[in-house]
Amino acid sequence: MSRLLLVTIAQAALIAACSPGGSDAGGEPAAGAKAEAQHKPAATSLFGEPLYAPAPSPAVMAQYEEAKAAYEANPADADALIWYGRRAGYLGDYAQAIAIFSEGIEKHPGDARMLRHRGHRYISIRKFDEAIADFEKAMTLIEGKPDEIEPDGMPNAQNIPLTTLHGNIRYHLALAHYLKQEWEPARRIFAADLEETQNDDGIVASTHWLYMILRRMGRDDEAAAVLEPITEDMTIIENTYYHRACLFYKGLIPYEEMLPDDVEGVGTAGLVYGFANWHLYNGQQDKAFEIMNRLVDGASWPAFGYIAAEADLAAYDARKK
Repeated sequence: MSRLLLVTIAQAALIAACSPGGSDAGGEPAAGAKAEAQHKPAATSLFGEPLYAPAPSPAVMAQYEEAKAAYEANPADADALIWYGRRAGYLGDYAQAIAIFSEGIEKHPGDARMLRHRGHRYISIRKFDEAIADFEKAMTLIEGKPDEIEPDGMPNAQNIPLTTLHGNIRYHLALAHYLKQEWEPARRIFAADLEETQNDDGIVASTHWLYMILRRMGRDDEAAAVLEPITEDMTIIENTYYHRACLFYKGLIPYEEMLPDDVEGVGTAGLVYGFANWHLYNGQQDKAFEIMNRLVDGASWPAFGYIAAEADLAAYDARKK
């Protein structure tokens, strides 16, 4: 937005997204700010810049302490460990989250959830190869098994979880390939995810990425076909900005009205990135990089849209300060 995807942890534990739910991070909070804090960096950008997470809100800290206590009371419980790791991630402490999920992988080697969540946090810290390895192994673990609803760390307005374990593994695996500009595997996996998605939020999230991939690959007719199911009256609970982006791609929202008044609001990084990317694959490279540079000057560095802008600027050596 979303991360695409801008927001600080002080406003909320931002959407990181996160899973495919939510406007950029996929329904999961993404903490982050670039202002230097009195602690070590939480991650390093693709430009080699330190990325800092400020102090979390009291509510987010309380949820973390509760999850930690539950884990310490029953360290063999897989669910307790997962929530401990997730809550650490919501603090912006991705190193701790990764360590917790690594412990979970050792304790529960057949539980794909551990790899799913560690892979997500590898994306947050820009370790895309490690993320892909985790998600690919998770794919083998879920093969032939029934899917399951994944509980939300930050429930939406209707308190309806919208994503599944299998869907989150596919989505984040495709995203990691996208961030490496590996278009074909990203295209193939997002297309497969779209076939399995059961709700409109998931449809607009995967369509957003798949459309951009096809345009970047020069497969414009296929890209247009992907947008055919997108309508203005879809039932969207979380992914309003992905929906808006898809409507823009389809020509149903005018260029001048594409971005909201508050482009630094919660979850907008995905929308801003989509707008910038639209200029890139329509031959307006300078404008695209101008927008991307403004995006990465913002605060929402864990958002997927922000990371995607970072990846494009790094690939084209187009970062400006």
